[in-house]
Amino acid sequence: MLQAKTFRAAAQTAVLSAALLFCGSASAQQNFVTIGTGGVTGVYYAAGGAICRLLNKDRKTHGIRCSVESTGGSAFNVNAIKEGELDFGTTQSDVQYNAFKGEGAFKEGGAHSDLRSVFSIHPEPFTVLARPDANITKFEDFKGKRFNVGNPGSGTRDSMERLLSAMGWTLGDFSLASELKADEHGPALCDNKIDGFFYGVGHPSANIQDPTTTCGAKLVSLTGPAVDKLLEESPYYAKATIPGGLYNSNPDDTETYGVLATLVTSAKVPEETVYQLVKSTFENFEDFKALHPAFANLDPAKMIKDGLSAPLHPGAEKYYKEKGWLK
Repeated sequence: MLQAKTFRAAAQTAVLSAALLFCGSASAQQNFVTIGTGGVTGVYYAAGGAICRLLNKDRKTHGIRCSVESTGGSAFNVNAIKEGELDFGTTQSDVQYNAFKGEGAFKEGGAHSDLRSVFSIHPEPFTVLARPDANITKFEDFKGKRFNVGNPGSGTRDSMERLLSAMGWTLGDFSLASELKADEHGPALCDNKIDGFFYGVGHPSANIQDPTTTCGAKLVSLTGPAVDKLLEESPYYAKATIPGGLYNSNPDDTETYGVLATLVTSAKVPEETVYQLVKSTFENFEDFKALHPAFANLDPAKMIKDGLSAPLHPGAEKYYKEKGWLK
């Protein structure tokens, strides 16, 4: 009797050990990927979350588990991908261009030759907001004012510096050039700590809606010779209009210019990983578009070519060719 009990116990232990070994093996086969985005109130974070949600739907099939990370923004994401700290990242089309070419803010570090495009996402008009009592009617009125130029490492900051250079301005032309993150500039505006801020973002955005609702902040157009010069020199910039009535206290159209949000990765990321991410996004495209208002008018035919300076990753290219979108 004792021998039978001992045998059963040994058998149970063997079964449990085998189960644990199997679970450990299955766990080891999981492929974890991270998408770097931006501030939690921005559209980058929503885009990364949407892509991860769709990829994770079928993780039992492909073994890839996706997570999203709030980061400092475009330039941070590109640098983190270069260092192998992120697998994917959202970045402005101008930052992608400069990183791949080794120009602008990336001149010192050199070209990121392993940078690869996945697809572009939504348009990002450069958006300027001012306190209603700051007497601002055009961007030049911010001279001598307190202005948030964006945090170092963000695409917004890089684009802000390019605009200032085209205007012949420096940060010293503001009485205060604050470096607040995107999540901080709205509250700072309404708390009278700054008079305005510059931000590249897809619309509609909670980041813009909050200060227009809370303190009646006003949108300011970005036009003039400096903008015209940038549009002429840079293929990744385009004119844009923020429709009137989209935000409280702003009934008129706001003329500006901007870039496209893009998703990038590294040539070192496996082809199958990128293929599955792209497939999950476009096979569930209507679901993706419904996850944020800024995605409502997305067109796959444009997403696979517009705003993409770095070569397509082979995993993305494979899917686009299967769909007949690329020859």
